[in-house]
Amino acid sequence: MINTFITELVEYAIREGLISRCDRVYSVNRLLELFGVVEYVAPDSIPEARELVAILDDMTDYALKNGILESDTVNSRDLFDTRVMGLVTPPPSVVRSKFASLFEESPESATKWYYKFSQDTNYIRRDRIVKDEKWTAPTEFGDIDITINLSKPEKDPRDIAAAGKAKKSGYPSCFLCMENEGYAGTMTHPARQNHRIIPITLAGEDYFLQYSPYVYYNEHAIIFNKKHTPMVIDRDVFLKLLDFVEQFPHYIAGSNADLPIVGGSILSHDHFQGGGYEFPMARAAIERYIEFPGFENITAGIVNWPMSVIRLNSADKGAVVELSARILSAWRGYTDEDAFIFAETDGEPHNTITPIARMRNGRYELDLVLRNNITTKECPLGYYHPHSQYHHIKKENIGLIEVMGLAVLPARLKGELSALADAIIAGSDLRANPTLAKHADWVDEWLGNYPSVTSSNINEIIRKEVGIVFTHVLEDAGVYKCTEEGRAAMMRFLGTVLKTGTDISRSSMQ
Repeated sequence: MINTFITELVEYAIREGLISRCDRVYSVNRLLELFGVVEYVAPDSIPEARELVAILDDMTDYALKNGILESDTVNSRDLFDTRVMGLVTPPPSVVRSKFASLFEESPESATKWYYKFSQDTNYIRRDRIVKDEKWTAPTEFGDIDITINLSKPEKDPRDIAAAGKAKKSGYPSCFLCMENEGYAGTMTHPARQNHRIIPITLAGEDYFLQYSPYVYYNEHAIIFNKKHTPMVIDRDVFLKLLDFVEQFPHYIAGSNADLPIVGGSILSHDHFQGGGYEFPMARAAIERYIEFPGFENITAGIVNWPMSVIRLNSADKGAVVELSARILSAWRGYTDEDAFIFAETDGEPHNTITPIARMRNGRYELDLVLRNNITTKECPLGYYHPHSQYHHIKKENIGLIEVMGLAVLPARLKGELSALADAIIAGSDLRANPTLAKHADWVDEWLGNYPSVTSSNINEIIRKEVGIVFTHVLEDAGVYKCTEEGRAAMMRFLGTVLKTGTDISRSSMQ
């Protein structure tokens, strides 16, 4: 059957444009070598075109039965089937040439092709992405997007043990480095033979474009520095983000903050995230307009959002960069003890910014989200971090994606929320269930608000309440609360920018 599987994969690769028909014999021979097969006879007929995952599963099963692959863990299977796909994935030069050609037609044509290509090579695993649960929840700040991400496979204890015994390597330096392109992978580092990256230039510096293999949202892009250099939020970052959306106006781009707790999971490598997705924060209106003398060509204001967001919009890219840099500089050194804002404690800096860029009606728009990573004895994970009463839903750091209004919730919630719905309908004692007990106080808070709770509406109710919890989580992460007192404190800070920030109190508009 291996001859059939090889034929199926090669025909798939030709059909999806990964290889040309003239590459057929060459590709068959490369696959025969991998599987240790010396005889090949093309089958008289092959099954009707199957899903790629089915073909790869059969190939991997064959490898296991014939001693080519020793372990049946998810990690081992991923390493092997990525090696297989690498044999029918075109080299970087071909991919980059195709992208450049399409980019001349339009940036959107180029990214549309590249995103499909990244799925066709199985770098983005379609069969896992479809498992993610997604919904929208109405809140006082507009609709919030929720996802329970299930595309990252859970760690197999055998993989964990093997990783502990594996020889450590410093190559590639991290999961983002350009050296991942074509890398075979190890038990502690994912295989990337089917991974291709696109060179771009931002503010005169070399970067690369790729997609996240886990795709938290549509066309989830990662833009990373050619050099393995730490993340820093500065003037250049604002310029680079605006450069990116100028080149790819159908995409947004943002950066995680550059400090622990409020930053991303990888602070060691300078990178941004973007993609073709309208986040809830982008739909939020300005609630209070601010005028900065000397920057009259910029529309600026505080966004109606649970976190503390300053929006700048102008046709003048340089002006947006300059004002953003001044706001950042002012915020880095700003302390307001009455509002529990400390620029530093014991020499450790706390203030930073999460910036998000987009093009809006041909104008440059930059959202600056004020962040602070101070910890206290009562809040060791961070004072501006999800508070403990919400940890049953979200305990992890609030990074760029969550800041913009997409809740990325842990995989455990898929089973827990389903079991919770069943238990509520059955009238079970939640506190007697070790898995559900952590949700009991939360359920008590809202269950009485619904006069009719049935098996038909309980899941919708729970999803709505999860959305409300997420807005509270964002409020916890916001340095200024959405109260009269909080807005007054935020205005005190804005008044220090150029020493002249002024509330001009116009009606809300977008």
